Amino acid sequence: MKKIIMLSCVVLFLFSCREKKSGTEDVETAQKETHKDLYGSWVGDFIVAGSDEYEGDMSSANDKINIIIKSITKDGVIGQSIVSGNVRPLSGKISANGDQISFILDEPGTDKYDGRFEFKLKGDTLIGVWNAYKTELKWPEKSYKLLRKAFVYNPNLMLSADYGYVDWSSEKVKSQLDTLEDGTIDTTSINSFYRSASDKIFKINASNTALKENDLKNLRKLDLQILRNTIFARHGFTFKKQTYKDFFNPIDWYVPISGNVDKELTNLERQNIKLLLRFEKYAEDNYDTFGR
Repeated sequence: MKKIIMLSCVVLFLFSCREKKSGTEDVETAQKETHKDLYGSWVGDFIVAGSDEYEGDMSSANDKINIIIKSITKDGVIGQSIVSGNVRPLSGKISANGDQISFILDEPGTDKYDGRFEFKLKGDTLIGVWNAYKTELKWPEKSYKLLRKAFVYNPNLMLSADYGYVDWSSEKVKSQLDTLEDGTIDTTSINSFYRSASDKIFKINASNTALKENDLKNLRKLDLQILRNTIFARHGFTFKKQTYKDFFNPIDWYVPISGNVDKELTNLERQNIKLLLRFEKYAEDNYDTFGR
């Protein structure tokens, strides 16, 4: 009788171990990471659907987005979206059909600008659309084509001189009476004026050089603001203000990765930021007319 009981116990023990092992294997299989070659930052333009036909001001319609893929397992995908000052967690699914890999990733829905990303891998590009949960938003649908682009901090990075740095969000409208050929004043013209930066922003680097007061004297306020925010751009800060989005989004080296980079700033950069802010308080801007 004792032998039967002991034999039964052994059988139950082995069965239990087998079930436990099987359960552990199931969990391990579900948690096993796959497609690690897709991990990292995918960066590109975040474009309003139908923007080619839109006739209004598109300055606030298109942004630069970074979708970071952090983990892919059988059970799901974990990632992050970074665009226009918003850093949002992503979670969802991956599916594969032959060589075709597709993703559906959702933002949590706790922010009014949250939505769903749906994209596919085509060659070396992630191509897809984003749809806002709130369809009443001004831009409820956007498209994107993203390429892998690793963020690397480099204090020597500078703005490109290929672009004109005009603050299109600073419009000042002035009316002016025009004198006709016969000497009468009859016509009123309306001109728009915008503040612009000088070429000093291509010559001064506030990340690798200790600035002195003489370096900043006579600089325009926009010059000082650009020099200061270029520090943050080098660290991958994601900008909310349209002025800085317009300046930095077109720059190839700029990769938005965080909504707060204060801890990443060097002592030299902190020192220069304080000096730049002090000069900004009293600096003035010149306004001029520009064609868009």
